[in-house]
Amino acid sequence: MTTSTETKEKEPLNFIEEIIEEDIRNGKHAGRVHTRFPPEPNGFLHIGHAKALVVNFETAQKYGGKTNLRLDDTNPSTENTDYVDNIKNDIRWLGFEWEGEELYASDYFEQLYQFAVKLIHKGLAYVDDSTPEEIAAQKGTPTAPGTESPFRNRSIEENLDLFARMRAGDFPDGSRVLRAKVDMASPNMHMRDPVIYRIKHEHHHRTGDDWCIYPMYDFAHGQSDSIEEITHSLCSLEFRHHRPLYDWFIEKLEIFPSRQIEFARMNVAYMITSKRRLMKLVTDNYVTGWDDPRMPTLAGMRRRGYPAPAIREFCRRAGTARRDNVIEYELLEFCVREELNRTSLRSMVVLDPLKVVITNYPEGQVEDMSIENNPEDPNAGHRTMPFSQELYIERDDYMDDPPKNYHRLAPGKDVRLKSAYIIHCDEVIRDANGEVSELHCSYYPDSRSGSDTSGIKAKGVIHWVSAPHAIQAEVRLYDRLFTDPEPTNHEDRDYIEFYNTNSLQVVTAFAEPSLKNAQPGQTFQFLRKGYFCTDTDSTPANPVFNLTVNLKDSWSK
Repeated sequence: MTTSTETKEKEPLNFIEEIIEEDIRNGKHAGRVHTRFPPEPNGFLHIGHAKALVVNFETAQKYGGKTNLRLDDTNPSTENTDYVDNIKNDIRWLGFEWEGEELYASDYFEQLYQFAVKLIHKGLAYVDDSTPEEIAAQKGTPTAPGTESPFRNRSIEENLDLFARMRAGDFPDGSRVLRAKVDMASPNMHMRDPVIYRIKHEHHHRTGDDWCIYPMYDFAHGQSDSIEEITHSLCSLEFRHHRPLYDWFIEKLEIFPSRQIEFARMNVAYMITSKRRLMKLVTDNYVTGWDDPRMPTLAGMRRRGYPAPAIREFCRRAGTARRDNVIEYELLEFCVREELNRTSLRSMVVLDPLKVVITNYPEGQVEDMSIENNPEDPNAGHRTMPFSQELYIERDDYMDDPPKNYHRLAPGKDVRLKSAYIIHCDEVIRDANGEVSELHCSYYPDSRSGSDTSGIKAKGVIHWVSAPHAIQAEVRLYDRLFTDPEPTNHEDRDYIEFYNTNSLQVVTAFAEPSLKNAQPGQTFQFLRKGYFCTDTDSTPANPVFNLTVNLKDSWSK
């Protein structure tokens, strides 16, 4: 991946880079840097995963290292190949490529099983017949030690036999688990004899029905890192309390010592990054799917028109810190605007149309107006746009009694039509309710943009489309999905209470004819309105555009 503005050598090191550079100086792992990205295939990737991708891949790239993609597929109840395919697609779209073929925790099921057997042989794991409720009670509380299971001191031989029978399918789901024998008095709750295997007679998306016992995440995750000889296991801060358990497994199993390093997760105002909560939004029809443009998933942001470089830049600007914080949504939108301003073609689209008839323009005449595609890109060129006697302008570009600094249309006032003529408002037509339905204007023939010899000065410039040539388009105006910046941070209220019922509005707009063939994913700046992306639902017969971001922050006040 090319990173033109991405890695600035003179920038100060973050704490992860300081650790890695010290390891390199000390010759640890022969100076090798190998990271991994280990998502569970039980949902779509979201903005939090984007942060993890940037940290893992770009850190390895900086030091000439490698990054594995490993799907942690240890729970067949929630995982499927559709999620796997979407995860791979999202990673590549964001601009990263993993080392070799993708890997799976299920690749290591036999080796993980043997690791568990080794712990049993060492007297460090036991089969427990307690119910989940009994195990939870045995754990104690953060301020009181736990109590030992009555099955904790089973003989090694009995544990080996029972664990083998668990694998053979002799017992029903939930009847037995394998627990590590650590320390029931540890102040760290994760060290109080954690469950490391459970029985699940369920079909697995890769291993089929070969297994009916599956390792718990805490057992599979760290050991998979060791199997792959990951040097720096970079993960989000919520796993810091799990690290002592991972280190305990490494020590007792005498395996490759991967080092876990935790960084602050990506918390963005007005977004949630819990896959369980995102799943509820999908299944309860608050959104249309995982790729709904309001969702904080990479698929949703891509469909909305967020460019991958902007998301990467946002993750970099948010920084890599040791402590959790909430990143302003405005920073994300700023990064999106900055990228789209540079890359998006300009277009004219009227979202709330008001008809204008130029009474002194020859009836039936059509002129082609030359309009620049992107003033930020000297190589973007120009396009032509038809101009005729009847036009549409935005309704809010006219006022009966405008304030002093209003420089658009009003009775007796002039305004320039972008890349066309200056017009003068002569007459206002109203409907039976007194609402403005049409404007009758006159134009100055010598005022054509680029060859204006009229001497008339118009302070305002507005956009327009030719009424006979305009195409109708569905425009979806998106707002934030939640009305509270931290919708999940309320103990006494459910996050759904903050769902923004006005997060989607659909309007029928009139667009310049060049947009008829806009391709899904193509982004545009609708002049004076914002940045928009052609939706995947769009067809030449029924164009559909999504609002990506407004031209300016509308929430700053």
